[in-house]
Amino acid sequence: ISMQIKELETAVGMPLFDRQGRKVSLTTGGEYMLVYARKMLALLKDAEDAAARLQRIETGKLMIGMVDTATYFIPALLSRFLEERKGIELVLQVGNRRNLIDWLNNSEVDIAIMGRPPSEMSTNSESFAANPLVFVASPEHPLAHVKGLRASDLRQQSFIVREQGSGTRTAMEAFFTQARFQPQFTMELQSNDAIKQAVKANLGLSFLSTHTIELELSTQQLCILDVHKTPVERAWNVVHMMTKTLSPAAEAFRHFVLENAQSHLAKQFGSHMP
Repeated sequence: ISMQIKELETAVGMPLFDRQGRKVSLTTGGEYMLVYARKMLALLKDAEDAAARLQRIETGKLMIGMVDTATYFIPALLSRFLEERKGIELVLQVGNRRNLIDWLNNSEVDIAIMGRPPSEMSTNSESFAANPLVFVASPEHPLAHVKGLRASDLRQQSFIVREQGSGTRTAMEAFFTQARFQPQFTMELQSNDAIKQAVKANLGLSFLSTHTIELELSTQQLCILDVHKTPVERAWNVVHMMTKTLSPAAEAFRHFVLENAQSHLAKQFGSHMP
């Protein structure tokens, strides 16, 4: 790798990395070259997809990005999808909504599975299932079994939230904006699993998709609060760039999700749907 880096720097005519002991970082020139390297890789992927389309084959690399919440059901769908498509090389990336927007824009994923689609860029977005969002608590929390709660009843409560850029956090903040108050955010965590552990320990309330809490509801480790105007209904979307022509593999996956995801979600999560 060191020899390849040295050859690349010689070819470019400038250093691409700063080396300070064991720490290596990109120079300004390296940052510029990284942008063009990503463009070249994206162009090469487009060429491979074009060749696959001409041959009408469902092979090659399929790059899918998804938000953390989608990891509770997309892997099972992917398993079904790949059962008869052994020639597809699958690459999965998991991040928050902001990550997915960057990956789509840089052609680092073919398709994104996310909630609210981006309005700041030209994408093709298709809804395939409902995504209900609810307030959750430990069964030991004082509000756990109270009926008919209003948003104002949550004013003095502590909330455990996702990081900035998360679609779930954005939806929760919109709910409280409509209720005209700012809740107390006492803990910020970057995964649904970490949030669930904190809520189970009765460290606060949170706001999560029902698709993330099936196990905890069935084992009575968490409960859904009965809050007026919840669940907040959002939708799951399959998204790709308008400027990108999907490969046969990506197109086949898109069709598979649109045709099968809703029934799969109903079967997997229907018993605890609010």
